[in-house]
Amino acid sequence: MFKSLDVFKTAHAMAQHAGTRQAVVARNMANADTPGYKTQDIVPFKEIYRNDGAAGNMRATRSGHNGHGLQAGDLKQSLSTSEVSPNGNSVSLEEEMLKAVEIKRGHDRSMAIYKSSLSVLRTALGR
Repeated sequence: MFKSLDVFKTAHAMAQHAGTRQAVVARNMANADTPGYKTQDIVPFKEIYRNDGAAGNMRATRSGHNGHGLQAGDLKQSLSTSEVSPNGNSVSLEEEMLKAVEIKRGHDRSMAIYKSSLSVLRTALGR
């Protein structure tokens, strides 16, 4: 019955993806005044999940996770809706703050899925 608990793997992968994306957004914000810096982001979780087919086949989302780092092509230049500053910097702090809120919601969602699945598992075991 409990041979494959992919929901836990998926929740774990979602949380790791949120952490990695938060690090990229923080780097963008830290470089808001760096001349020529282009806003970066990573591939959305739904695309990674869709391409891999199942959570069991997930790639490492950050360095140190299973000895792997971001895969080639995971980091991409983000298209900013704001204008590029005269020094060539494309970071909009407002957009990055909105992304940070979106990331937190995604992380909270992964934790809710994990906790709910754990409750279901405990109920099934009779504890």
